[in-house]
Amino acid sequence: MQNGIEASYQEAKTLYGKHGIDVDQVLENLAKIKVSMHCWQGDDVRGFLNRDQELTGGIAVTGNYPGAARTADELRQDLEKAFSLIPGKHKVNLHAIYADTDEKVDLDQLEPKHFESWVAWAKEQGLGLDFNPTCFSHEKSADGFTLSHADPAIRQFWIDHCKASRKIGAYFGEQLGQTCVTNVWIPDGYKDIPVDRMGPRQRLKDALDEVFKEELNPAFNLDAVESKVFGLGSESYVVGSHEFYMGYGIQNNKLICLDAGHFHPTEMISGKLSALALFTKGILLHVSRPVRWDSDHVVIMDDELQDIARELVRHNLLDTTHIGLDFFDASINRIAAWVIGMRNTLKALLRAMLEPTETLKSIELAGDYTSRLALMEELKSYPFGAVWDYYCAKQNVPVREEWLAEVKAYEKEVLVKRGEQGVVCK
Repeated sequence: MQNGIEASYQEAKTLYGKHGIDVDQVLENLAKIKVSMHCWQGDDVRGFLNRDQELTGGIAVTGNYPGAARTADELRQDLEKAFSLIPGKHKVNLHAIYADTDEKVDLDQLEPKHFESWVAWAKEQGLGLDFNPTCFSHEKSADGFTLSHADPAIRQFWIDHCKASRKIGAYFGEQLGQTCVTNVWIPDGYKDIPVDRMGPRQRLKDALDEVFKEELNPAFNLDAVESKVFGLGSESYVVGSHEFYMGYGIQNNKLICLDAGHFHPTEMISGKLSALALFTKGILLHVSRPVRWDSDHVVIMDDELQDIARELVRHNLLDTTHIGLDFFDASINRIAAWVIGMRNTLKALLRAMLEPTETLKSIELAGDYTSRLALMEELKSYPFGAVWDYYCAKQNVPVREEWLAEVKAYEKEVLVKRGEQGVVCK
């Protein structure tokens, strides 16, 4: 380790130590946090089951940066490269369309065997896996409805797909010894103002009841449901609103997913965490960055990300919150997008863990708001970056922007050549 990094770390330890912060213990705790890195950033949400299918469900990926993964092997290669630049051991979040199989199979017929290569790879890499049914980009979702569809046959197709997905998630958890979170998100809604808002929600409730009817071992699989305020093609009404899923999740003991990009552009989810945590056993958190109408930009170290991290740390929610990323950007290097998002999420958590939370709470409880504000502002300029640099060096990943050179080299050696090789089908 470079002497400068070590020296800066020791100075930072002394400063934080004055507030009772054990920085070495903080880094041990940070190393235990697993963030679920979403596979779909690597190939623009195409998957491998129906690659010719147009993206639907309000999903749009802009840009044509070279090197998108075309096969499961290429995607795993890219994921490995990204993880080599990110401190800690984490998880990968898969969608159902990322099945790795030569068999012609539809979504409702998927089985664990179609993901055996993913499990073998995860074991080899020491990673966990999370899962999602893919209720979009399919001929049976063409009119914008899935689990709340008025046609019983189409609705049953999606019910069967979600049932199959839960069993796949349980298989992941059993095989890897890390609980899999299987998250249900659907795009269902209307572009313009509907007459009947209740009917689709009643159908969705009934469909979810059937999906979750079979009890699965919670040590292997945890179910989650995810809301959205609106989407492309569902600007006026979304069946699975936040209120719907909050009610359903609390009533049925399911994880409620809070996605940072799925609310009104001026509505922050950081303030929702402590409220929801009082009534649930856990939360699924999707870290994303909304920009106006688009909910899925690469995560940066902005105020909301830091506030989310502070809420998790201050209220001891890390053990019951499942953190994952959810964004996709094809206008920049896809691996760099992963690395930026993951490292920023971990940085924000580290910075929050370096706060003297109990001191701040006691000052607040005593009504000394002057000291509270003064101390919180001074802490903003404390050298958490020196602690982060030391952590990266200790975890044998590049320090500061050194990782970018490795991504650029990988782009030149691997990604650009994919375009030269033409289309690869499997």
